[in-house]
Amino acid sequence: MAELHQAPASLCCCRKSLPDSGGRCSGDLARPSAGLGLERCPLVDVASASNFRSFQLRHFHLDLRLNFAVKEMSGWLVLDLVPVQPGVCSLILDSHPSLLIHSIDCKVPGAGQQEPVSLTYRVDPFTDYGSSLSISLPTAAAKPGRAVQITVRYTTTDGPAIWWLDSELTCGQLRPLVFTQGHSVCNRSFFPCFDTPAVKSTYTATVRVPDGVTVLMSASRSSYSKQDRVFQFSMEFPVPSYLVALVAGELQHVDVGPRSRVWAEPCLLSCAVKKLGGSVERWLGVAEDLFGPYLWGRCDIVFLPPSFPIVAMENPCLTFIIASILESSEFLLIDVIHEIAHGWFGNAVTNATWEEMWLSEGLATYAQRRITTEAYGEPFTCLETVVRLDALHRQLRLLGDSNPVSRLQVKFESGVNPSTLMNLFTYEKGFCFVSYLSEVSGDVRRFDCFLRVSAHAHTDTFDLSTWSTFQIVLFLDRMLDHSPLPHSVMASLSDSYSSLFDGLNAEVQIRWLQMVVRNSFYPDLPRVRAFLHKHTSRMYTVPLYEDLVAGVMKCVAVEIFYQTQRRLHPNLRRTLQQILFQTSSTNQNGSALPPSSGSTPPQEPTAAVATSSPGGAAGTTATIALRDVNVSA
Repeated sequence: MAELHQAPASLCCCRKSLPDSGGRCSGDLARPSAGLGLERCPLVDVASASNFRSFQLRHFHLDLRLNFAVKEMSGWLVLDLVPVQPGVCSLILDSHPSLLIHSIDCKVPGAGQQEPVSLTYRVDPFTDYGSSLSISLPTAAAKPGRAVQITVRYTTTDGPAIWWLDSELTCGQLRPLVFTQGHSVCNRSFFPCFDTPAVKSTYTATVRVPDGVTVLMSASRSSYSKQDRVFQFSMEFPVPSYLVALVAGELQHVDVGPRSRVWAEPCLLSCAVKKLGGSVERWLGVAEDLFGPYLWGRCDIVFLPPSFPIVAMENPCLTFIIASILESSEFLLIDVIHEIAHGWFGNAVTNATWEEMWLSEGLATYAQRRITTEAYGEPFTCLETVVRLDALHRQLRLLGDSNPVSRLQVKFESGVNPSTLMNLFTYEKGFCFVSYLSEVSGDVRRFDCFLRVSAHAHTDTFDLSTWSTFQIVLFLDRMLDHSPLPHSVMASLSDSYSSLFDGLNAEVQIRWLQMVVRNSFYPDLPRVRAFLHKHTSRMYTVPLYEDLVAGVMKCVAVEIFYQTQRRLHPNLRRTLQQILFQTSSTNQNGSALPPSSGSTPPQEPTAAVATSSPGGAAGTTATIALRDVNVSA
């Protein structure tokens, strides 16, 4: 997004869970703490009232009707969700007072439910830029791993995301126009959502409009039925809520490249086409040479009237740009290239919260200047950079170095609108830091390669089939050290690698299954069952049972134990009884008996507890001893 103003505003087979301490917190997506090493704390987005960590949002659909006469959008939202935490009895979405909820219902596919169930809900105040929509869920909809479909019927009018322009406020002054602007936390007034950049999903939309109105959305596919005056859209790549955008009005287009199209009101179109010409494809080509393939397919641009509140917005597939920028060819060039750069940095790889906004804007600014350097030479880029950095220094002198607003990463307080803290520092301090990292690397081309890998890390996972066992083991061990992980990360890892792990050795499998258990990743729970039914060795069973009991899956561990106990060595059987029941007893045949309050578990030989394999597999005692050595070191 381009700013308009510069004013401030162990080596063991298994990985034991690391001990809790004051410097380590468990949670979902994590950020480094202020302490040493890789200690992490749970993701907190103070700008969102939603309980987004409790659900996986797979997809959503919008069905809207635009009424220009009364300036309102009405219709419904369908959310395809999967609960990822047990005991979740409500769904909380970000909303806004300008958004009127009519009804909410729920369907649970595969639960024997024929008709949607009407749900109760309430709207509570949150901040001056939004509210919270709390929806009570039926028991069938709160089971982890089970898909649920929530439909919200609503109407929205003049919220901060939606700008209705009367005809006199448009460039042509002939027909009204409406557009949305979701950055950073405005789209909660467009549709109820998890309004946080930490959540991405695909979406589809159906938009019904009056005759003569053209609708565009930030989507990778679109179609139009002239007879029904219905536009259909599909975004096949996951995006955060703030990148869902819509514009509707008297709009025409001209193709300016094989994947680029310019849209504008008729009176602006020829000027816009003349100014851009074939440059967009050239810029895309340079960017792809630097940072890898352009993910989004289309790179269309729509020019909006002067009422557009910022210079430009990087809505994927459809960049929004203010028409007044057409008056300056160089600023037009810079701003379009900046939004193109967001296709890699910001849209493809996104900051988790708005406190890290510099990751989006700083990286995009750096990428923008790498593109202009390759396309127009170093002198052009240096001059533009000096202009911006002069403005940065003026702001620093005005505010002072210690002003919180001037920090690279601003700490948000509850209730503060993230948009008000977006300023020149977000862009230029971010650029300076990334530029410094580039210099430290010693080779700008090497740093380009690093950014190329980073920008595609979410879509290109590595081919682990070419790795050695030790490489995979080390990778999984490090991932275990950082568990719990976000459900989206576990889902991505499972999609990419779980079938590969099924065909590899037990040293690899157990590490993956420990990740499954520690992250309560229910979709891969059948793999845990299958592994424990197959493997009856102490070094593989004990770690998994310990993790199952330590988390929310103890009932699963007990069930598997009773199914497999007769195939277990008596010593191992007793150990597992101790883990599962704390106290236990056995009959003369060595089979397990239900625990009783008076039973005393037989003690196992110390040597059996400390057994470990030469290949790095270790039992409880060996692992604890290694951990203690590391801590004391």
